[in-house]
Amino acid sequence: MIEQDILKFMDDALSAEKSFSGYYTRDLLVLENPKDPAHGDIAANIAFRLAKPMKKAPNELAKQVSAALGARLVGSGLEGAIDAIEPINGFVNIRLSVKVLRGVLSQISDAGEKFGRSDTRKGDKVQVEFVSANPTGTLSVAHARQAAFGDTLASVLSAAGYEVTREYYINDEGVQITILGQSIYARYRESLGDEYAFPENGYKGEYVKEMAEEFRKEHGDKYKQDTPENLKVFSEWGCDYLLKEIKQELLDFGVKFDVWFSQKALGASGKIEKTLGALGDKGLLYESEGALWFKSTQFGDDKDRVVKKSDGAYTYVTPDIAYHKDKFERGFKKVIDILGPDHHGYINRIKAAVQALGYPADAVNIIIIQLATLYKDGQPVKMSTRAGEYITLREVLDEVGKDAARFFFLMRKASAHLDFDLELAKKQTQENPVFYVQYAHARICSIISASKRPEDRICKADVELLSAPEELNLFKELRQYPVAIRLSAHESDPYRIITYLQGLAACFHKFYEANKVITEDAELTNARLYLISCVRQVLANGLTLLGVSCPVKM
Repeated sequence: MIEQDILKFMDDALSAEKSFSGYYTRDLLVLENPKDPAHGDIAANIAFRLAKPMKKAPNELAKQVSAALGARLVGSGLEGAIDAIEPINGFVNIRLSVKVLRGVLSQISDAGEKFGRSDTRKGDKVQVEFVSANPTGTLSVAHARQAAFGDTLASVLSAAGYEVTREYYINDEGVQITILGQSIYARYRESLGDEYAFPENGYKGEYVKEMAEEFRKEHGDKYKQDTPENLKVFSEWGCDYLLKEIKQELLDFGVKFDVWFSQKALGASGKIEKTLGALGDKGLLYESEGALWFKSTQFGDDKDRVVKKSDGAYTYVTPDIAYHKDKFERGFKKVIDILGPDHHGYINRIKAAVQALGYPADAVNIIIIQLATLYKDGQPVKMSTRAGEYITLREVLDEVGKDAARFFFLMRKASAHLDFDLELAKKQTQENPVFYVQYAHARICSIISASKRPEDRICKADVELLSAPEELNLFKELRQYPVAIRLSAHESDPYRIITYLQGLAACFHKFYEANKVITEDAELTNARLYLISCVRQVLANGLTLLGVSCPVKM
C-alpha cells in the first residue's frame, strides 16, 4: 500500500532532520484522510503534535515539515507517486498522482474481500467485553446500542490485524439474581391462586408474570413452599431462562460471543481470594471499620474502595478485579470494556486495580456508550408495549429489522447521545442512510448484470480511460477505506466506517448521474464496469464489517 511507503519515507526524513532531533518519534506520525478532499489525499497532523514540545505554532511547523519532505522526495522512489506536499492549516497534506490513484482498482481486485484488512497487529490478542447485562430481564435499547458497537468494534479490530475475542460477563449470582428469583416466585404463587406479597424492590415487568406461568406449567405446585431452597431454584431457573432469551436476541441481532464468562464460576474457582491475596502481598489492602479496603487512591482513584464488607461479603468491585486479572492471565495484551453511561465511576477503580496487579493503565480501555432515544412520528418513545418498563431490543428488531437497527445504532460516536428515528429507519428511500448505502451496492449489481460482461473481461480494462472528475473522486474515496479501518481501530470507535460508506455511496451516485456506464465504446464500458465493481466490493466489505447485509436487488 502506498500509505506504508509514504509513512516510511516521512519517518526516515523526519528522523534525519536535525531541527526535530529530540522531539520527533515515530509514534507521533499518523496518516489520515483530509477533512476537505480539496486539500489532498493524505494528511498528517505531526505539526500539531510537535507544537507544544517545540514551542512553535502548528502552521510554522507544517511549513518546516513540508519543506523537509519536499527536499528529500527526489531519489526516494516516490517521485512518480506524489504530486505535491503542502502545508494547509497546520496539516501536512500530500497529493497523489493520478497513476497512484488509479492503482487502487488493482489492489481491490486482487484483495477482494480482504481489501482494507491488515496483518500489522498479527499476534496481538485483544478481548472486547460488551453487553454483559444482568440476566434479570430482556435486553434494552441501551444494551442494543452497546451490542452493535461492541460487535462492530471487534470486527474492525480483526480487520486491523488483531486477534479478537468477544466476551460476555454473566452476573449470574448476587443480590439482583436473588431478587429475580423472589419476583418470579411471588408471581408463581399468584398464578396458583394464592395471595402473596410481591417484594418491594422486585422486577415488576410483564415478562416476570410470563416466566412464572411458564414455570408453573413445567412444575405445577411442586415448589409452592416458601423455603430458601425453593427460592434458589427460582433464581437459577430465572437466570437460565433469561440468559437463553438474551443469547437468542443477540444471535438475531447478528452478535455471537466467543466466551460467556460466569461470575458464579469465577467465585467457585477461588480466583477472587487469590486476587485479594496478591493485592495483600503487595501491601495494598488494609482494614478499617471492620471492612477490608483496597488502596486504589495510590493509582489515581478518587477514593479507596471496600473489597470485603464487615459481614464478610464481597463488594461489586471485588469479582471485577479478579475477572480482569483472569483476562490478562489468559494472554490478552489489551482488554476493552464497553459499558453504559451509569458506569463512569467504574473507570478509575478498574484502572487502579489493573495497575495494582502489575499491568499498564492503558492495557484496559473502558468505553462508555451514551444512551439512545427512539423517536416515532417525531415524538420520543417512552414506554415498552410489552414490559411496561423499557423498550427492548426485540421490539426494535421487530420494528425496523437487523440491518437498519445495527446501522442506526452506529451512526453517532460512542460519546454522543443517539437519536434513533424508527420511521426513517423503515423508509425504502434514499433519505434512509442504510437504504442509501445498500441501494448503491444493489444498483451496481444490477448494472453489472445488465452489461452481460464476463468478470475476467472487466478486470482487464484499460484504467487510463477513466479520467472524468467523478471517476477521480471515486479513486480517492476508494483508497481511503483502509485508512478508515486503521483509524477506527486506533480510536476504538467504528463510527468512521459509517461515515466512510455514506461518503462512498454518495460519490458513486454522483458518478452514475453524470456518466453512462454502458456506452457505445466497449473499452470505456469495460473500464467503468471495472471501476464500479471495485466500488461494489468495498461497499460489501464495509457493510459486512457493520454486520449489515449486501442486497443485490432492492
